[in-house]
Amino acid sequence: MKLLKITSYYSSYIEEFFAARPELATKSYAQQKAALDFDAFGWSDAWSLALAPHGFEVMEVTYNVEQMQRAWAKENSVPDAQRLDVQDIALVQIRRFQPEVLWFDDCNIDLLKRIRSEVPSIKLVLGWVGSALPPSDIWRHLDLTLSCAPESVEYLRGKGFQAEVLSHGFDPRIPGRLVARDKRIDFSFIGQLLRGSQFHLQRERILTELAAISRIEIFSPSARFGWQDDLSALWKAAVFDVRETLKKLGCSDRSLRSLPVVRNSYRFESRPQRPVNPKLKAFLKAPVYGLAMYQVVRDSKMTLNIHADSSPRFASNMRLFETTGLGTCLVTDWKENLPELFEPDAEVVVYRSAEECVEKVRWLLDHPEECEAIARAGQKRTLRDHSFTPRAGLLDQIIRKRV
Repeated sequence: MKLLKITSYYSSYIEEFFAARPELATKSYAQQKAALDFDAFGWSDAWSLALAPHGFEVMEVTYNVEQMQRAWAKENSVPDAQRLDVQDIALVQIRRFQPEVLWFDDCNIDLLKRIRSEVPSIKLVLGWVGSALPPSDIWRHLDLTLSCAPESVEYLRGKGFQAEVLSHGFDPRIPGRLVARDKRIDFSFIGQLLRGSQFHLQRERILTELAAISRIEIFSPSARFGWQDDLSALWKAAVFDVRETLKKLGCSDRSLRSLPVVRNSYRFESRPQRPVNPKLKAFLKAPVYGLAMYQVVRDSKMTLNIHADSSPRFASNMRLFETTGLGTCLVTDWKENLPELFEPDAEVVVYRSAEECVEKVRWLLDHPEECEAIARAGQKRTLRDHSFTPRAGLLDQIIRKRV
Protein backbone atom coordinates (compact mmCIF):
# COMPACT_ATOMS: atom_id res chain seq x y z
CA MET A 1 0.00 0.00 0.00
CA LYS A 2 1.29 3.44 -0.90
CA LEU A 3 1.21 6.12 1.79
CA LEU A 4 2.38 9.68 1.34
CA LYS A 5 2.99 11.80 4.43
CA ILE A 6 3.20 15.53 3.84
CA THR A 7 4.27 18.01 6.48
CA SER A 8 6.08 21.30 7.08
CA TYR A 9 8.89 22.26 9.47
CA TYR A 10 9.38 25.38 11.55
CA SER A 11 10.89 28.03 9.29
CA SER A 12 13.35 28.93 12.07
CA TYR A 13 14.60 25.35 12.14
CA ILE A 14 15.02 25.20 8.35
CA GLU A 15 16.97 28.46 8.33
CA GLU A 16 19.28 27.35 11.15
CA PHE A 17 19.79 23.90 9.64
CA PHE A 18 20.93 25.18 6.25
CA ALA A 19 22.88 28.10 7.73
CA ALA A 20 25.01 25.54 9.59
CA ARG A 21 25.48 23.53 6.36
CA PRO A 22 25.77 26.14 3.57
CA GLU A 23 27.04 23.61 1.04
CA LEU A 24 24.00 21.34 1.46
CA ALA A 25 21.60 23.50 -0.57
CA THR A 26 23.60 22.68 -3.74
CA LYS A 27 23.41 18.92 -3.16
CA SER A 28 20.89 16.48 -4.60
CA TYR A 29 17.40 15.99 -3.21
CA ALA A 30 18.40 12.61 -1.76
CA GLN A 31 21.46 14.08 -0.04
CA GLN A 32 19.47 16.96 1.45
CA LYS A 33 16.70 14.66 2.65
CA ALA A 34 19.18 12.21 4.16
CA ALA A 35 20.82 15.05 6.12
CA LEU A 36 17.46 16.34 7.36
CA ASP A 37 16.27 12.85 8.28
CA PHE A 38 19.48 12.16 10.19
CA ASP A 39 18.96 15.32 12.25
CA ALA A 40 15.73 13.75 13.56
CA PHE A 41 13.54 16.83 13.74
CA GLY A 42 9.95 15.92 14.58
CA TRP A 43 9.16 12.43 13.30
CA SER A 44 11.80 12.66 10.57
CA ASP A 45 11.73 9.39 8.58
CA ALA A 46 10.76 7.19 11.54
CA TRP A 47 7.33 6.31 10.13
CA SER A 48 8.79 5.21 6.78
CA LEU A 49 11.07 2.75 8.52
CA ALA A 50 8.44 1.49 10.97
CA LEU A 51 5.66 1.01 8.39
CA ALA A 52 7.78 -0.87 5.83
CA PRO A 53 7.39 -4.30 7.55
CA HIS A 54 3.61 -3.84 7.33
CA GLY A 55 3.70 -3.64 3.56
CA PHE A 56 3.69 0.14 3.13
CA GLU A 57 5.66 2.03 0.53
CA VAL A 58 6.04 5.45 2.13
CA MET A 59 7.02 8.76 0.57
CA GLU A 60 7.58 11.68 2.92
CA VAL A 61 7.34 15.25 1.66
CA THR A 62 8.36 18.27 3.75
CA TYR A 63 6.90 20.78 1.36
CA ASN A 64 8.28 24.03 2.82
CA VAL A 65 11.98 23.07 2.61
CA GLU A 66 12.41 25.06 -0.58
CA GLN A 67 16.03 24.12 -1.31
CA MET A 68 15.19 20.43 -1.17
CA GLN A 69 11.93 20.71 -3.09
CA ARG A 70 13.51 22.65 -5.93
CA ALA A 71 16.27 20.06 -6.15
CA TRP A 72 13.61 17.36 -6.59
CA ALA A 73 11.81 19.38 -9.27
CA LYS A 74 15.05 19.91 -11.22
CA GLU A 75 16.09 16.25 -10.99
CA ASN A 76 12.64 15.07 -12.08
CA SER A 77 12.36 17.43 -15.07
CA VAL A 78 9.29 19.25 -13.78
CA PRO A 79 8.21 21.78 -16.44
CA ASP A 80 8.66 25.45 -15.44
CA ALA A 81 10.05 24.28 -12.09
CA GLN A 82 11.55 27.66 -11.22
CA ARG A 83 8.17 29.35 -11.60
CA LEU A 84 6.36 26.92 -9.34
CA ASP A 85 5.99 27.54 -5.63
CA VAL A 86 6.71 24.79 -3.10
CA GLN A 87 3.05 23.75 -2.89
CA ASP A 88 2.91 23.23 -6.64
CA ILE A 89 6.02 21.07 -6.49
CA ALA A 90 4.46 19.00 -3.69
CA LEU A 91 1.39 18.42 -5.84
CA VAL A 92 3.59 17.12 -8.66
CA GLN A 93 5.29 14.75 -6.22
CA ILE A 94 1.96 13.44 -4.97
CA ARG A 95 0.45 13.01 -8.43
CA ARG A 96 3.49 11.04 -9.60
CA PHE A 97 3.56 8.83 -6.49
CA GLN A 98 -0.19 8.07 -6.71
CA PRO A 99 -0.73 7.21 -3.02
CA GLU A 100 -3.73 5.32 -1.71
CA VAL A 101 -3.35 6.95 1.71
CA LEU A 102 -2.48 10.59 2.37
CA TRP A 103 -1.27 11.58 5.84
CA PHE A 104 -1.70 15.35 5.88
CA ASP A 105 0.32 16.61 8.85
CA ASP A 106 -0.34 20.32 8.31
CA CYS A 107 -3.10 22.94 8.64
CA ASN A 108 -3.04 24.31 5.09
CA ILE A 109 -6.66 23.74 4.03
CA ASP A 110 -6.18 25.14 0.52
CA LEU A 111 -3.33 22.73 -0.18
CA LEU A 112 -5.35 19.81 1.17
CA LYS A 113 -8.32 20.69 -1.06
CA ARG A 114 -6.05 20.84 -4.10
CA ILE A 115 -4.55 17.45 -3.32
CA ARG A 116 -7.95 15.83 -2.84
CA SER A 117 -9.25 17.25 -6.13
CA GLU A 118 -6.14 16.48 -8.21
CA VAL A 119 -5.06 13.04 -6.94
CA PRO A 120 -7.90 10.52 -7.51
CA SER A 121 -5.83 7.55 -6.32
CA ILE A 122 -6.25 8.67 -2.68
CA LYS A 123 -8.75 6.49 -0.79
CA LEU A 124 -8.10 7.76 2.74
CA VAL A 125 -6.92 11.10 4.12
CA LEU A 126 -5.48 11.17 7.64
CA GLY A 127 -4.75 14.28 9.67
CA TRP A 128 -2.88 14.97 12.87
CA VAL A 129 -3.32 17.27 15.83
CA GLY A 130 -1.79 17.56 19.30
CA SER A 131 -3.64 18.71 22.40
CA ALA A 132 -4.08 22.35 21.36
CA LEU A 133 -6.61 22.41 18.55
CA PRO A 134 -5.93 25.17 15.99
CA PRO A 135 -8.74 27.57 15.05
CA SER A 136 -9.55 25.71 11.84
CA ASP A 137 -12.23 23.64 10.15
CA ILE A 138 -9.70 21.36 8.46
CA TRP A 139 -11.37 18.40 10.18
CA ARG A 140 -14.20 18.67 7.64
CA HIS A 141 -11.75 17.83 4.86
CA LEU A 142 -10.20 14.79 6.57
CA ASP A 143 -11.49 11.23 6.70
CA LEU A 144 -9.84 10.60 10.05
CA THR A 145 -7.82 12.70 12.51
CA LEU A 146 -5.10 11.06 14.58
CA SER A 147 -3.98 12.61 17.85
CA CYS A 148 -1.63 11.83 20.70
CA ALA A 149 -4.11 13.62 23.02
CA PRO A 150 -7.28 11.80 24.11
CA GLU A 151 -8.76 15.24 24.95
CA SER A 152 -8.59 16.20 21.27
CA VAL A 153 -10.05 12.88 20.16
CA GLU A 154 -12.98 13.30 22.57
CA TYR A 155 -13.60 16.85 21.34
CA LEU A 156 -13.50 15.93 17.65
CA ARG A 157 -15.76 12.92 18.12
CA GLY A 158 -18.17 15.13 20.04
CA LYS A 159 -18.34 17.39 16.97
CA GLY A 160 -19.11 14.42 14.74
CA PHE A 161 -15.64 13.88 13.24
CA GLN A 162 -13.78 10.58 13.02
CA ALA A 163 -10.74 10.53 15.35
CA GLU A 164 -8.40 7.97 16.90
CA VAL A 165 -5.64 8.07 19.52
CA LEU A 166 -2.13 7.36 18.24
CA SER A 167 0.60 8.01 20.80
CA HIS A 168 3.99 9.44 19.95
CA GLY A 169 6.88 7.02 19.67
CA PHE A 170 10.65 6.99 20.18
CA ASP A 171 13.16 6.34 17.42
CA PRO A 172 15.79 3.93 18.87
CA ARG A 173 18.35 5.02 16.24
CA ILE A 174 18.77 8.44 17.89
CA PRO A 175 21.02 7.53 20.86
CA GLY A 176 23.63 6.21 18.44
CA ARG A 177 23.81 9.61 16.72
CA LEU A 178 24.69 11.52 19.90
CA VAL A 179 27.97 12.21 21.67
CA ALA A 180 28.46 9.88 24.65
CA ARG A 181 29.79 11.97 27.54
CA ASP A 182 29.20 12.77 31.19
CA LYS A 183 25.91 14.42 32.00
CA ARG A 184 26.85 18.07 32.35
CA ILE A 185 23.39 19.59 32.97
CA ASP A 186 21.73 19.05 36.34
CA PHE A 187 18.23 19.91 35.22
CA SER A 188 16.76 21.02 31.88
CA PHE A 189 13.52 22.14 30.35
CA ILE A 190 12.97 22.40 26.60
CA GLY A 191 9.92 24.05 25.10
CA GLN A 192 7.71 27.02 24.48
CA LEU A 193 6.61 29.49 27.14
CA LEU A 194 3.54 31.10 25.57
CA ARG A 195 1.75 33.36 28.02
CA GLY A 196 -1.80 32.67 26.94
CA SER A 197 -4.82 30.49 27.56
CA GLN A 198 -4.68 26.83 26.45
CA PHE A 199 -0.93 26.94 26.45
CA HIS A 200 1.68 27.39 29.15
CA LEU A 201 0.52 29.32 32.23
CA GLN A 202 1.09 26.25 34.44
CA ARG A 203 4.55 25.80 32.92
CA GLU A 204 5.52 29.33 33.85
CA ARG A 205 4.39 28.93 37.45
CA ILE A 206 6.28 25.65 37.98
CA LEU A 207 9.43 26.87 36.26
CA THR A 208 9.44 30.00 38.41
CA GLU A 209 9.28 27.83 41.54
CA LEU A 210 12.07 25.55 40.30
CA ALA A 211 14.31 28.44 39.28
CA ALA A 212 14.35 29.51 42.91
CA ILE A 213 15.84 26.20 44.14
CA SER A 214 17.84 24.75 41.23
CA ARG A 215 20.16 25.59 38.36
CA ILE A 216 17.57 24.74 35.75
CA GLU A 217 18.50 25.50 32.15
CA ILE A 218 15.53 26.48 29.97
CA PHE A 219 15.95 26.09 26.21
CA SER A 220 13.16 28.04 24.59
CA PRO A 221 12.30 30.33 21.66
CA SER A 222 11.32 32.80 24.38
CA ALA A 223 15.04 33.48 24.86
CA ARG A 224 14.84 35.61 21.72
CA PHE A 225 12.62 38.24 23.34
CA GLY A 226 14.54 41.37 24.29
CA TRP A 227 13.97 44.72 25.96
CA GLN A 228 12.16 46.04 22.89
CA ASP A 229 9.52 43.33 23.29
CA ASP A 230 9.15 44.18 26.98
CA LEU A 231 8.76 47.87 26.16
CA SER A 232 6.15 47.11 23.51
CA ALA A 233 4.17 44.96 25.95
CA LEU A 234 4.28 47.66 28.64
CA TRP A 235 2.99 50.26 26.14
CA LYS A 236 0.14 47.98 25.04
CA ALA A 237 -0.76 47.32 28.68
CA ALA A 238 -0.82 51.06 29.40
CA VAL A 239 -3.16 51.73 26.48
CA PHE A 240 -5.37 48.85 27.59
CA ASP A 241 -5.55 50.35 31.09
CA VAL A 242 -6.46 53.77 29.69
CA ARG A 243 -9.26 52.20 27.68
CA GLU A 244 -10.69 50.35 30.68
CA THR A 245 -10.48 53.50 32.83
CA LEU A 246 -12.30 55.59 30.22
CA LYS A 247 -15.01 52.94 29.94
CA LYS A 248 -15.55 53.10 33.70
CA LEU A 249 -15.87 56.88 33.40
CA GLY A 250 -18.72 56.43 30.93
CA CYS A 251 -17.06 56.53 27.52
CA SER A 252 -18.76 54.25 24.99
CA ASP A 253 -16.91 51.64 22.93
CA ARG A 254 -18.00 53.50 19.81
CA SER A 255 -16.33 56.72 20.91
CA LEU A 256 -13.21 54.90 22.12
CA ARG A 257 -12.84 53.08 18.82
CA SER A 258 -12.69 56.47 17.10
CA LEU A 259 -9.43 57.26 18.94
CA PRO A 260 -6.51 55.89 16.86
CA VAL A 261 -4.31 54.80 19.77
CA VAL A 262 -7.08 53.32 21.89
CA ARG A 263 -8.68 51.61 18.89
CA ASN A 264 -5.74 49.20 18.63
CA SER A 265 -6.26 47.99 22.19
CA TYR A 266 -9.47 46.23 21.13
CA ARG A 267 -7.29 43.55 19.57
CA PHE A 268 -6.46 42.31 23.07
CA GLU A 269 -8.97 40.16 24.94
CA SER A 270 -7.05 40.62 28.18
CA ARG A 271 -4.35 42.93 29.54
CA PRO A 272 -1.10 42.39 27.57
CA GLN A 273 1.85 40.95 29.50
CA ARG A 274 5.57 40.90 28.98
CA PRO A 275 6.38 37.98 26.65
CA VAL A 276 8.66 36.40 29.29
CA ASN A 277 8.39 36.36 33.06
CA PRO A 278 11.32 38.51 34.30
CA LYS A 279 12.09 35.88 36.98
CA LEU A 280 12.93 33.34 34.27
CA LYS A 281 15.06 35.47 31.95
CA ALA A 282 18.37 34.56 33.59
CA PHE A 283 17.71 30.86 33.00
CA LEU A 284 16.79 31.09 29.32
CA LYS A 285 18.99 29.68 26.57
CA ALA A 286 18.53 29.60 22.80
CA PRO A 287 16.09 27.00 21.49
CA VAL A 288 17.42 23.67 20.27
CA TYR A 289 16.01 21.43 17.55
CA GLY A 290 16.76 18.04 16.05
CA LEU A 291 19.87 16.26 17.29
CA ALA A 292 20.94 19.38 19.22
CA MET A 293 17.77 19.05 21.27
CA TYR A 294 18.32 15.33 21.83
CA GLN A 295 21.92 16.04 22.89
CA VAL A 296 20.71 18.48 25.56
CA VAL A 297 18.31 15.84 26.90
CA ARG A 298 21.02 13.17 26.83
CA ASP A 299 23.43 15.52 28.65
CA SER A 300 20.87 16.22 31.41
CA LYS A 301 20.56 14.32 34.66
CA MET A 302 16.89 15.30 34.75
CA THR A 303 14.50 16.84 32.26
CA LEU A 304 11.25 18.50 33.26
CA ASN A 305 8.03 17.80 31.39
CA ILE A 306 5.00 20.07 31.79
CA HIS A 307 2.07 19.42 29.51
CA ALA A 308 0.38 22.39 27.91
CA ASP A 309 -2.72 23.77 29.59
CA SER A 310 -4.68 22.14 26.76
CA SER A 311 -3.80 18.70 28.24
CA PRO A 312 -5.55 18.82 31.62
CA ARG A 313 -6.22 15.07 31.94
CA PHE A 314 -3.94 12.93 29.79
CA ALA A 315 -0.18 12.48 29.37
CA SER A 316 0.51 12.64 25.65
CA ASN A 317 3.43 14.80 24.51
CA MET A 318 6.67 13.78 22.79
CA ARG A 319 8.89 14.68 25.74
CA LEU A 320 7.65 11.61 27.65
CA PHE A 321 9.34 9.27 25.22
CA GLU A 322 12.24 11.43 24.02
CA THR A 323 13.58 11.85 27.56
CA THR A 324 13.12 8.30 28.78
CA GLY A 325 14.35 6.85 25.49
CA LEU A 326 17.66 8.67 25.92
CA GLY A 327 18.20 7.40 29.47
CA THR A 328 17.52 10.69 31.26
CA CYS A 329 15.35 10.91 34.36
CA LEU A 330 11.97 12.38 33.43
CA VAL A 331 10.16 14.58 35.94
CA THR A 332 6.61 14.88 34.65
CA ASP A 333 3.20 16.11 35.72
CA TRP A 334 0.61 13.60 36.92
CA LYS A 335 -2.10 12.59 34.46
CA GLU A 336 -4.76 9.94 34.84
CA ASN A 337 -3.35 7.69 32.10
CA LEU A 338 0.29 7.96 33.16
CA PRO A 339 0.37 4.56 34.96
CA GLU A 340 -0.57 2.95 31.62
CA LEU A 341 2.62 4.38 30.10
CA PHE A 342 5.15 4.27 32.96
CA GLU A 343 5.34 3.13 36.56
CA PRO A 344 5.21 6.38 38.58
CA ASP A 345 8.30 7.15 40.67
CA ALA A 346 10.01 4.01 39.42
CA GLU A 347 10.34 4.61 35.66
CA VAL A 348 9.54 8.35 35.72
CA VAL A 349 9.17 10.83 38.58
CA VAL A 350 5.68 12.26 38.92
CA TYR A 351 4.38 15.40 40.61
CA ARG A 352 0.85 16.71 41.19
CA SER A 353 1.66 20.30 42.17
CA ALA A 354 4.42 22.88 41.92
CA GLU A 355 5.26 22.24 45.57
CA GLU A 356 5.59 18.49 45.07
CA CYS A 357 7.70 19.06 41.95
CA VAL A 358 10.13 21.25 43.89
CA GLU A 359 10.31 18.72 46.71
CA LYS A 360 11.04 15.78 44.40
CA VAL A 361 13.61 17.69 42.36
CA ARG A 362 15.46 18.58 45.56
CA TRP A 363 15.45 14.91 46.57
CA LEU A 364 16.75 13.76 43.18
CA LEU A 365 19.55 16.31 43.24
CA ASP A 366 20.58 14.95 46.65
CA HIS A 367 20.27 11.28 45.55
CA PRO A 368 22.02 10.95 42.16
CA GLU A 369 22.17 7.14 42.25
CA GLU A 370 18.42 6.84 42.64
CA CYS A 371 17.98 9.40 39.88
CA GLU A 372 20.12 7.29 37.54
CA ALA A 373 18.24 4.11 38.46
CA ILE A 374 14.90 5.70 37.53
CA ALA A 375 16.43 6.94 34.25
CA ARG A 376 17.60 3.42 33.35
CA ALA A 377 14.21 1.91 34.15
CA GLY A 378 12.42 4.53 32.08
CA GLN A 379 14.69 3.89 29.12
CA LYS A 380 14.09 0.14 29.31
CA ARG A 381 10.32 0.68 29.32
CA THR A 382 10.37 3.09 26.37
CA LEU A 383 12.60 0.92 24.20
CA ARG A 384 10.32 -2.05 24.94
CA ASP A 385 6.86 -0.47 24.69
CA HIS A 386 7.04 3.01 23.21
CA SER A 387 9.16 2.89 20.07
CA PHE A 388 7.72 3.48 16.60
CA THR A 389 7.50 -0.30 16.07
CA PRO A 390 4.37 -0.87 18.19
CA ARG A 391 2.96 2.48 17.07
CA ALA A 392 3.27 1.40 13.43
CA GLY A 393 1.39 -1.81 14.20
CA LEU A 394 -1.51 0.22 15.59
CA LEU A 395 -1.45 2.65 12.66
CA ASP A 396 -1.51 -0.28 10.24
CA GLN A 397 -4.68 -1.60 11.93
CA ILE A 398 -6.32 1.84 11.87
CA ILE A 399 -5.65 2.29 8.15
CA ARG A 400 -6.65 -1.20 7.03
CA LYS A 401 -10.01 -0.90 8.78
CA ARG A 402 -10.80 2.03 6.49
CA VAL A 403 -9.18 1.17 3.15
